[in-house]
Amino acid sequence: MKAASLRTLAFVIALIAVNVLSAFVFFRIDLTQEKRYTLSDATRTMLETLPGDVHIDVYLTGDLPPAFKRLENAVRETLDEFHAQTGTTLTYRFIDPDAITNADEKGKLIDRLQQRGLLPTNLVANEGGKRTEKLIFPGAIVSYAGKEIPVLLLKGNKTASKEEQLNQSYEGVEFQLASAIQKLTQTAENRRRVGLLYGNTQVPPSRFADLLASVQEKYDLFFVDMSKPGPITGIDALLVPKPDKPFSDDDIFKIDQYVIKGGRALFFVDGQRVDSVSNEGTYAQPLNLNLDNLFFRWGVRINRDVVKDMYCAPIPLNVGNMGDKPNIQLLPWRFYPLLNNFGNSGNPIVRNLDVVLARFTSSLDTVQSRGIQKIPLLLTSPYTQDLKAPVLISYTEARKQPDPKTYTGGSKLIACLLEGKFTSLYANQILPGDPRAAGFVAEGVPSRVLICSDGDLVINDVNYRQNQPYPLGFDRFTRTTYANKDFAMNAIDYLVDPDGVIASRARTVTLRPLDKIRLDTDRTGWQALNLLGPLLLIGLVGVGWQALRRSRYAR
Repeated sequence: MKAASLRTLAFVIALIAVNVLSAFVFFRIDLTQEKRYTLSDATRTMLETLPGDVHIDVYLTGDLPPAFKRLENAVRETLDEFHAQTGTTLTYRFIDPDAITNADEKGKLIDRLQQRGLLPTNLVANEGGKRTEKLIFPGAIVSYAGKEIPVLLLKGNKTASKEEQLNQSYEGVEFQLASAIQKLTQTAENRRRVGLLYGNTQVPPSRFADLLASVQEKYDLFFVDMSKPGPITGIDALLVPKPDKPFSDDDIFKIDQYVIKGGRALFFVDGQRVDSVSNEGTYAQPLNLNLDNLFFRWGVRINRDVVKDMYCAPIPLNVGNMGDKPNIQLLPWRFYPLLNNFGNSGNPIVRNLDVVLARFTSSLDTVQSRGIQKIPLLLTSPYTQDLKAPVLISYTEARKQPDPKTYTGGSKLIACLLEGKFTSLYANQILPGDPRAAGFVAEGVPSRVLICSDGDLVINDVNYRQNQPYPLGFDRFTRTTYANKDFAMNAIDYLVDPDGVIASRARTVTLRPLDKIRLDTDRTGWQALNLLGPLLLIGLVGVGWQALRRSRYAR
């Protein structure tokens, strides 16, 4: 009996010691295959260095369907991990708008959320043979130092199934929340610098308004004047949006050396210009920007063509009169491809991205280039035609019924990421007496370049009646917002810092759905097992423990 008492005392002391130690030492072990509860290194670093208190209000809670409840749990678990990294610096709460009984307070809250950009989702279900509808707000408001930013938690590819879209939202929870916190808490010392090359485009500034405003939320934006002497320096990324005037040889040399020395660049350029008007339609003319040799050296060629795609956005067209009024209908405009093919690259730029809208896009070809890895990002559908410029784009094109047998061009590459050590276009061409020889580098450090063959992808429409720009990617005809801005901002984030918060977009959570047929046929058996199994297990442990005690102490 004395030995048994000592063992019992030792067990109690050990249990007390573990509880006391747990009050001072905190740790977690993520045993999931996908490491779904493990934050990325960049997110942890950002949270550990928060300059002040951050508060998050989450409105995705309440009486939700199981799939949305899973997303709510993912948000809660992520915020638990955030809180574990920051302690009291980060706080959060879940608010159910539907639980507010006062009609005026509930209405004010809903109006406030909508004004801040959190739009509701209408859930429709059949309960007991009755149709029920409920508005939920799958989003959050992040607050810091008197500033707020909305976070949409239900984000994914809308062409996917509901289960897949919710799973994509699950995978993106860390990125959405961490990105918002980073935007709010950035200091002037740690903001990166993005340079805008503006001198080679005649597009009015209002058409770039939303892109530039989005860049300025996260980066310091500078205008790069190529006419000034000297190299391009002092920026972390160079943005070249829709140039329509040729670059000079001096400009090409500056861009070449900027990339060779580790600079990152994004090019949104066209292979043709659509502006010549005739009675039959508009003409797409080849556009020469003097970038062909530079791109070819990097391993990419922009073709002088226009891609027609059967998977496309509509435009309004007058198809005749209805009485004394024109009959305007939305008809498919195959020169506006909808890009929903991301090359299966899994790159954080396009992972779980929604559909991107292109307009009068050209195609890209890749060519061999030593030391450069080419990652396809945006591609058309397989049902395409390739029209070589110059070509007439007829006004009546949308009214024609397409023949799928003639759309056999296959998927066309529209955007490509280039990574590696770039070789200068001017290698073995700069003589010792050349003024450009000072500081010239023929092959430098690894860098990254993104080339997209559609300059319109980063241009927003403008509401001229109100003199206000529409959001980037917003189609005013269908009132649909495409993912153009997400693509552009993800690309800048990745090029500037591929190991930053953007890396959390690569998270993968595998869907493991139950077998619905077996679930229906074996439902009673599984329910009985879950109800009686724990009781039987406890009973067996008790019987075994008593048998062990009887055999040991019954002498």
